[in-house]
Amino acid sequence: MKPPAGPVIGVLALQGDVPEHLRALEAAGAAPVAVRRPEELDRIGGLVIPGGESTTLWRLSVAFDMLDPLRKFIGEGLPAFGSCAGMIMLADRLTDGVAGQQTYGGIDMTVRRNAFGRQVDSFERDITLAGLDSYGDSDSYGDSDSCGDSDSCGDNDTRNANGDDPADPFRAVFIRAPWVEQIGPGVSILGTDQGTGRIVAVRQGQLIATAFHPELTPDRRIHQLFVDIVKDNT
Repeated sequence: MKPPAGPVIGVLALQGDVPEHLRALEAAGAAPVAVRRPEELDRIGGLVIPGGESTTLWRLSVAFDMLDPLRKFIGEGLPAFGSCAGMIMLADRLTDGVAGQQTYGGIDMTVRRNAFGRQVDSFERDITLAGLDSYGDSDSYGDSDSCGDSDSCGDNDTRNANGDDPADPFRAVFIRAPWVEQIGPGVSILGTDQGTGRIVAVRQGQLIATAFHPELTPDRRIHQLFVDIVKDNT
């Protein structure tokens, strides 16, 4: 069997939405693998830290001897994407962590855990995300230069292979979600929640984090962005 052409991206498989991220990464063109042990970190070009429960993820990282290796790899430039609890684990600072709670760090931000409320307060909302402009594919819909009538060319549709338009809002799923209270000068805001004005998506170099769960939707633009970050880093 011919090996996958995409970059090898690990999903931290200690707890959380592991199968959903594996499927999303594969759809975005990566070769995803589950990662549970330190020696497996040498085999990947990037890492997804899934949603779940941040204190459980921290304790399991200690139990599986992953905490310090993950800090080392991320600190040395391993691209990483954290969703929900993964955002918390990529934060350099927490405002309301439990006693002794530690993170992997990497993004110069302060995050509040469960900021949007408890499980019963979960919700969905459309948000506009920056940095996704290149994830349309107008080539598959014809060459606009050779089309005299835009109406007959699908209005120069820029939807990508998954049917997503980079101009479309992203339907974000928030489950016991955190938010970002403060960012450092090297952090870019990718998205805010229009209902509260809070920061819910950020990027710092090769690290990205979302307060919501893109793996629970069919929209693959965020995973495609991360796959491209990994490609550019290899």
